[in-house]
Amino acid sequence: MIIIQNTVISDDVRDNFFVCNLEACKGACCVEGDLGAPLEEAELAILEAEYANIKPFLTEAGQQAIEQQGLYIKDWEGDFSTTTINDRECAYALYDERGILKCGIEQAYLAGATSFKKPISCHLYPIRISKYEDFEALNYDRWGICNPACAFGADLGVRVYQFLKEPLIRKYGEEWYDELVQEIEHPSE
Repeated sequence: MIIIQNTVISDDVRDNFFVCNLEACKGACCVEGDLGAPLEEAELAILEAEYANIKPFLTEAGQQAIEQQGLYIKDWEGDFSTTTINDRECAYALYDERGILKCGIEQAYLAGATSFKKPISCHLYPIRISKYEDFEALNYDRWGICNPACAFGADLGVRVYQFLKEPLIRKYGEEWYDELVQEIEHPSE
């Protein structure tokens, strides 16, 4: 385990290879699972403020699910997640012309319609964060649908922490990420 500031990072984040391979998985992480994407409390207000800008980028089915269920749901444990369509794909997801699921929020961001890129849990995947009173634990979430991403990462020589540089900096800052890299790549210096 690696300790950086108020975070505990699993060795798997350092040791495992990973680069998303959408051609192989077709964005299955936007469909599979028990719930939609986990949302941080601060993201709820962002969705409320930005939904009008994001809505035109969503599918009709996604818009209907959001109208019926709300912008997000609260689960049995009191955690928030994105709304889903028929308990399957995320209501904010859409299929591109190749049948690959993409994030409608991110499409709105790329078009300049919103400053919200996507939920941090999506941006950080395959890292999942568990929050505790005094620290956050970052764990690598192993999932069979991501096997092509593991193989692709190995082919390219890119490890989880390297692939997720941008979202890790978005979440914890440049200084935190630099400390992580230092600890992983030059631990005795």
